[in-house]
Amino acid sequence: MDEAKLEKLKAWAEESRRMVFFGGAGVSTESGIPDFRGVDGLYHQTFRDPPETIISHSYYLRRPEVFFEFYRTRMIYPQAKPNIAHIRLAQWEREGKLLAVVTQNIDGLHQMAGSQNVYELHGSVHRNTCQQCGATYNLEQFLALGKLPVCPVCGGRVKPDVVLYEEPLDGFTVQGAVDAIRRADLLIVAGTSLSVYPAAAFLDEYPGNRLVLINKTPTARDDIADLVLHEGLGDVFGRL
Repeated sequence: MDEAKLEKLKAWAEESRRMVFFGGAGVSTESGIPDFRGVDGLYHQTFRDPPETIISHSYYLRRPEVFFEFYRTRMIYPQAKPNIAHIRLAQWEREGKLLAVVTQNIDGLHQMAGSQNVYELHGSVHRNTCQQCGATYNLEQFLALGKLPVCPVCGGRVKPDVVLYEEPLDGFTVQGAVDAIRRADLLIVAGTSLSVYPAAAFLDEYPGNRLVLINKTPTARDDIADLVLHEGLGDVFGRL
């Protein structure tokens, strides 16, 4: 690890009072949750249909039995626990240093670690809503509803509050995330290839000169960063 870069990040983190953390799947891989695009990710596994097809809105409507089988077995990890990155971010928030977490993940691990101000761009597996009567169910309740989750109140289908392909991001969540990034004095972007839009474009909203990218492999936006670390997130946060 480049010690000079790590020391610079340490100094910036110490000085920050309005830090924003923007994280992708790489934040959760160290908690045992596979990403999509990595070597062992979902996009490199073989299914009856491509994963990006299965987790699309039209496929959810057309083949719900396949969708929910995939969702339950490949997208929900109820035993996962927060790792050092989640824990450190929650600590910084309690200390008044961290303004917000913006995440592309749906696992709820930031909240489990204690973070309060979290913008979940792609929703959460911990929220599930009946499409007919609006009744809501947590993850444990959802998992008890059967292979094709049916609302016990009205018999309607219960849908996870996760953003599928072909569905728009929630406008209020996006606005909150962008507003936080615009106010940040330090923006740490980690565990993401920055290949998914519009989320990747959020970096353009940051007005400062302390943009940090932490990812094991190069990203499409390395050239605009003020500090780049091609390291594992756990290795970096374990030394902060």
